[in-house]
Amino acid sequence: MADVQPFRAVRYTGAAGPLADLVAPPYDAVTPAERASLFTRSPYNVVHLTLPDSADEAGRLYRDWLDAGILAREEIPAAWLMAEDYVGPDGVARTRHGVVVSLAVEPYETGNILPHERTHARIREERLRLLRATRVELEPIFVLVDGELDLEAPERAPDLRADGARLWRLPDGDLAAVTGDRGLLIADGHHRYESAIEFAGETGPEGARIMTLVVATTDPGLHVFPTHRVFSSRSDLAEAREGEAARDLEEALARLAEEPFTHSAAVVYRAGLVELVRGRDGELDAELVDRHGLDGIGYTPRAADAVEAVDRGEADVAFLLREPRVEDVFAVARRGERMPPKSTYFFPKPLSGLLFHPVEP
Repeated sequence: MADVQPFRAVRYTGAAGPLADLVAPPYDAVTPAERASLFTRSPYNVVHLTLPDSADEAGRLYRDWLDAGILAREEIPAAWLMAEDYVGPDGVARTRHGVVVSLAVEPYETGNILPHERTHARIREERLRLLRATRVELEPIFVLVDGELDLEAPERAPDLRADGARLWRLPDGDLAAVTGDRGLLIADGHHRYESAIEFAGETGPEGARIMTLVVATTDPGLHVFPTHRVFSSRSDLAEAREGEAARDLEEALARLAEEPFTHSAAVVYRAGLVELVRGRDGELDAELVDRHGLDGIGYTPRAADAVEAVDRGEADVAFLLREPRVEDVFAVARRGERMPPKSTYFFPKPLSGLLFHPVEP
């Protein structure tokens, strides 16, 4: 079974100002414009560490913040119950619950921790350089456990609160019950996890753990959103005819919703034409679109944005996909396969800056 433990977190002390000014989305969800805004919001915002000008600069800053009392380490190991209030790309308000723990990293081959998406060597190396320089896990990865989590929020005010996230310290409890003999699936954080494995090979056991948010597949607030595809500068796709024409977008989406998940399907939206396209048995919706290659591709979780890009003439075609099912993601992972990049959109990604996990005792 996966090894999960409490840990002595490092936290902002309050000396740097309100926590809301210090947290940020994870590194891969921050645009260049957002990075610039967060850099100026506070000299202690976590993006100075997660998206630094250099890894060495992040390491120096982290140590300076500890020395100056901007950050401080907890005396007692604890797990942290997290509740996240959010509004999804579909406009629906939800609350997702999970527990933040220290997870021992191990090769995928053990079967205890499964990936579902492919990674890129350049990004893994970038995260590894940052880990070497700072010697702290700056952001939690996000994993799923198949089943339920028997955890309840304490009947008191949260210990931390920022941007819709609330955390309660859980110093006691049997964390083995969090996973039991159930495997974990990485929902988000594949690059950081694989970098942590390589780092553990360099440092030994003291560096072989990573901060992790564990969420149950049965949690009512868990929702997987699709990532729709748009193609620009692809005249070949603008002229293609590959499916069954629909009267309008509303009809096409209604027909898509009725398609069984035994085969891939998508709505294809072009100027003046809407089609329903069906793919092969056992194929994922994203794999159907991937047949067209990646030249000129863009991604968005909002169908309206994809359609508007075509209407404005900024894109030649939009492919609107169905919401992936968690059971299908698990099934792919258990077969030892990987889904194409951007196959799933587990929203929201956990905030960075709430907690830090040193890789040394």
